[in-house]
Amino acid sequence: MIKGVIFDMDGVLVDNRDAHIEAFEIICRKYGVPFDREKFMPTFGMTNDLILERLMPEVIKTTDWEKIAVEKENIYREIFERTIAPAKGLVDFLKALKKEGYKTAVGSSGNTPNVNFVLDRCGIAGYFDAIANGDMITRGKPDPEVYLLAAKKLELAPGECIVVEDAPVGIRAARSAGESVVAIASTFRREDLSDYDILIDDFTQITPEDIRNLKK
Repeated sequence: MIKGVIFDMDGVLVDNRDAHIEAFEIICRKYGVPFDREKFMPTFGMTNDLILERLMPEVIKTTDWEKIAVEKENIYREIFERTIAPAKGLVDFLKALKKEGYKTAVGSSGNTPNVNFVLDRCGIAGYFDAIANGDMITRGKPDPEVYLLAAKKLELAPGECIVVEDAPVGIRAARSAGESVVAIASTFRREDLSDYDILIDDFTQITPEDIRNLKK
């Protein structure tokens, strides 16, 4: 029986794909590296060290990747601050989950400043019982560490949790953790997503009853 719902952040709690892409484009340009969108998109949902290793491997041999990541995230927050808002239907879904007694957590590759930025600016921090983020783990998605940590913080077994994910690497992480999956087609097209239990376009298309019905 599902007792907890774990939400990825980027592309799930907020529709911020384009802000991240623009920030990476700017940071690549600063370091003289052509931005390759096709190379970048499969990394969506990974931690910055893994993304930068793929986008600019030669640069991070001589420049601390953490310094570049801080620069990128500062640019991202400056860009996204203009338009930040909760994803469509999210707040009503969170309210419904809490009313039905579900535990909720954030399970994000994002760092602590980015997670706090989203939760605070969207006014949704109070809906979550636990947070697991990229600063708390040593292995990023598709490794399951962040989702196992989120379940542990909720004091639930992984099999009692369902993860809401927008990216293939995140879905792989959730499955590797032994958790169910709601795939949301926000960052990627429906046809680009697979291995899920429920597929939605936004949170107006799901209710707590849909989650209860999974185990019937």
